[in-house]
Amino acid sequence: MYEHDVIVVGAGGAGLRAAIAAKNEGADVAIVSKVHPVRSHTGAAEGGINAALREGDSWEDHAYDTMKGSDYLGDAPAIETLCKNSPNEVIQLEHWGMAFSREEDGRVSQRPFGGLSFPRTTYAGAETGHQLLHTMYEQLVKSGVQVYDEWHVLNLAVTDEERPEDRTCHGVVAYDVQTGEISGFRARNGVILATGGPGQAFDHTTNAVSCTGDGQAMAYRAGVPLEDMEFIQFHPTSLPSTGVLISEGVRGEGGILYNAEGERFMFEHGYANNDGELASRDVVSRAELTEVNEGRGIDDEYVHLDMRHLGEERILDRLENILHLAEDFEGVDGLKEPMPVKPGQHYAMGGIETNENGETCVNGLYAAGECACASVHGANRLGGNALPELIVFGKRAGKHAAGAEMEPAKIETGQRGEYETAEIDSPVALGEPGSFGDADAVADGGTVAEGGSVDETSIVERAVEAERRNIDELLSSEGIHHSEVRSDLQQSMTRYVNVFREEEGLKQALRDIREARDRYKDVAVSDPSRTFNTDLLQTIETRNLLDLAEAITIGALAREEFRGAHWRAEAPERKDDEWLKHTMLSWNDGTPELWYRPVMLEGEDKTYEPKTRSY
Repeated sequence: MYEHDVIVVGAGGAGLRAAIAAKNEGADVAIVSKVHPVRSHTGAAEGGINAALREGDSWEDHAYDTMKGSDYLGDAPAIETLCKNSPNEVIQLEHWGMAFSREEDGRVSQRPFGGLSFPRTTYAGAETGHQLLHTMYEQLVKSGVQVYDEWHVLNLAVTDEERPEDRTCHGVVAYDVQTGEISGFRARNGVILATGGPGQAFDHTTNAVSCTGDGQAMAYRAGVPLEDMEFIQFHPTSLPSTGVLISEGVRGEGGILYNAEGERFMFEHGYANNDGELASRDVVSRAELTEVNEGRGIDDEYVHLDMRHLGEERILDRLENILHLAEDFEGVDGLKEPMPVKPGQHYAMGGIETNENGETCVNGLYAAGECACASVHGANRLGGNALPELIVFGKRAGKHAAGAEMEPAKIETGQRGEYETAEIDSPVALGEPGSFGDADAVADGGTVAEGGSVDETSIVERAVEAERRNIDELLSSEGIHHSEVRSDLQQSMTRYVNVFREEEGLKQALRDIREARDRYKDVAVSDPSRTFNTDLLQTIETRNLLDLAEAITIGALAREEFRGAHWRAEAPERKDDEWLKHTMLSWNDGTPELWYRPVMLEGEDKTYEPKTRSY
């Protein structure tokens, strides 16, 4: 068994920032990550980091834009925390040597992004995430944080009190990809989940193959509510053949969207008469699909994104890697012809319920980054707000876990008994293990120990033994390959839980997920090896995707309104009198329970009043 004060699961932007912050507070810190830090999905972020740095801009304006972009489902304390702290964190990155793009006078460049009232997006060409990741990895190495890379975390070690608020997380169980060792990691102070989103629940996504929502699924099964999971962002500009992202920076620099008839449809068809291509992402994605559905798409699938008019010099200076992506994956020269683009699953606004300090309702368990939901993004994330979320809330979670004195959080977590509960109108049974191995361990997420009568080390050891039994059974049994289950799941989610959603389609998705769960009971791993067994690990990831796909679909079925990225055919309008609340989903011994928590619109100095959102 390995022991540290703070254990960070995941080594992307949020995980690195959390580890650095905890180390700076004097904690003994370790990162446990299934990929090497610089291979984390943060490296694929292209656009930029929003921060109010210039004269004429303010954190208050940034906060207003973010709340408006969230369609008034963001919590004001989290939004204001993000916008107040982002400028100093960007300056910190600059001092650490991040290679920001600069103006001729030496200032860090900022450009317009969708939904912003001021050009406040700092960037490093069109590879901002790559530069961010490498800059912070340098600081991690300098600080001496222990990194266990290519260790795949399988589960949490959590006590089993009846109320999640009374439980404590004492560590994690992980699998060493190189040796096949299954071992426990005991955290004396806290565990921070920074594992990214569940993009692989969809078959057309900008996300890496490693984005399987592991942290969200583990926290959910340990009793932490998942918040607002129905809000999935579909980025307007992904390449049709692969889902590879084309940065919003292209439109920020002046790129134009055209339909098959050569119309600049964002203006000519009235989707966003003021901001056009720089409307919020949900607005642009719906516009593109509407054009395709109404017969004005190209090859009945996509639209064109044109940046030729920007000129070769500007493109090579600020968007060079976009040229390579278009050429490599679509055979298109962006200097001479427009690029084909269509919406692709990109980001999860919802996630593990946390407060502004990254705390969950389970003692000693934290979350930060895309896997978490504070809630900063509400129903729709603005471009350029993901990377500041990583560094602001990663830092806060790391400091708090290390024992730093911080202001008490304004957002409360857990405690669903105080709030409205709801029945789930599902055509099939939901949840239940639908998995492998020890039934009791799986039903409780493989995380629990007996009643509190054992010490912390024993809690971790029991969780290790449960995972060893599960893996032994997977490796020794015969059955179907997980990829059959995953592929069917992804296709169903992309078909029925996409930009446009209908009640019967969502119910069909739940039927498909039920069938996939039942088939998953018969999965087996074809590779018997104990080392470098990616087949084994992907089989475990598929179970996580089943839980999260179901959570996304339950939320989408329950929310009968149109808000942000969530559009319902049966209710195509926002309903503030009924739905100004967060969708919460708790895992109760394998059965999802749906409840609601009010949105916090009261900020430090003002209350954000919901208004019609137009661009």
